[in-house]
Amino acid sequence: MERGSVTTPFGRRPMTLGMLSSQITAGRTRAERSVDKWKLFRWLCEAKTVVGVSDRSLAVLNALLSFYPGTELSGETGLVVFPSNTQLSLRAHGMAGTTLRRHLAALVEAGLILRRDSPNGKRYVRRSHSGTVGEAFGFDLSPLIARAAEFETTAAELAAERQHLRIMRERLSLCRRDVAKLLDLIRESAPQSDRQDCERMFALLIAQIPRKPSASDIEAVLAAMDSLRRDLTNQLENLLNSQKLDTNDHQNGRHIQNSHPDSLSESEQCLGKGPEPFLRKAAETNAVQALTEHRPKPASRHTTSPAATDRSSTLPQRPCREIPLPAVLQACPQIADYGPSGQILSWKDLMTAAIVVRSMLNVSADAYDDACSVLGCENAATIVACILERAEQITSPGGYLRELTRRARRQEFSIAPMVLALSRAKGSGGVALAS
Repeated sequence: MERGSVTTPFGRRPMTLGMLSSQITAGRTRAERSVDKWKLFRWLCEAKTVVGVSDRSLAVLNALLSFYPGTELSGETGLVVFPSNTQLSLRAHGMAGTTLRRHLAALVEAGLILRRDSPNGKRYVRRSHSGTVGEAFGFDLSPLIARAAEFETTAAELAAERQHLRIMRERLSLCRRDVAKLLDLIRESAPQSDRQDCERMFALLIAQIPRKPSASDIEAVLAAMDSLRRDLTNQLENLLNSQKLDTNDHQNGRHIQNSHPDSLSESEQCLGKGPEPFLRKAAETNAVQALTEHRPKPASRHTTSPAATDRSSTLPQRPCREIPLPAVLQACPQIADYGPSGQILSWKDLMTAAIVVRSMLNVSADAYDDACSVLGCENAATIVACILERAEQITSPGGYLRELTRRARRQEFSIAPMVLALSRAKGSGGVALAS
């Protein structure tokens, strides 16, 4: 039996504009559309602060979903569940009746479920002679399907924000450790130096960090602390230069004479004019090592001072962006469809889209997090965009990403040849890929 797309609640409960809007939205859901109910529930749990529901309300929704037969929510099989309050309370971990009704009302107000009340307010189903469901009265789950894309996008955006915040916290922690140990080194090496200003600045920056800082708060403190770290590094370099006369005897004992002054190692490699010839040559000859290492400098006649070696080892080596964002978007245009509002304007948008695409390609979160830790979040998102462009040729995207991560950990992989190949395939080989 066909019923109208709008229904009013039973008893004294009034009809509201929010209920009407939810019913109209649910009525536009295509009958053939389906979604995994437990995957949808996980998206809701991640986006609960944006949707506006509590964890207790989600527990009631979880109980309602358990009454729906099958894993896929689909309008073809009917989306109305009709459990009694007693059975619903049992599956909600023994929740009291008054609390259960309050959270059901919260789910309706949030637009996650609809009430399909019978004339007497009871929940039941009317079946035909063949046993099929003719009409059911209870709770309609169709708004979940109608808003599935919204929940997935919101969950991906929040996951990207949490990941960005975690990366900023790690960078601030590393920078704070570097500054503290560089200050200790200055106290031990040059007690008479003027370091009080740096110590006061360091203490002031630490005091400015809130108890629960946001990403913008951390970025502001990190920028100032990174500048302080550079100042301390310059002071230590000047101190090393001033102590060279005192360490001449020690250095002369470690002197190395090169018997081949015209050796090829004394000259810089010819990189060509501009970044494009170098990337093209590296891609054609498979010389990926040339993309992951810096250009060699002329060999020194003396070995590096042990103090300088210890100081440089304290500075962390962090992955950097290999490809500029416009080059990535030109080589991988499909990723823009998964960005916020269907476009990508920044690296943060690209990372948000990459999380959505990662879930769509069945790439595990562990594999993606491992790629982010080895390659950096921007480079990992670029690889996901490249995998999306070649999804038809790649049998196992997750295994492919793990293999690239292992190669990158051994410094045998660079993103530049991959993006260059996609650019050539699309006839845009003239894009400058060097950042």
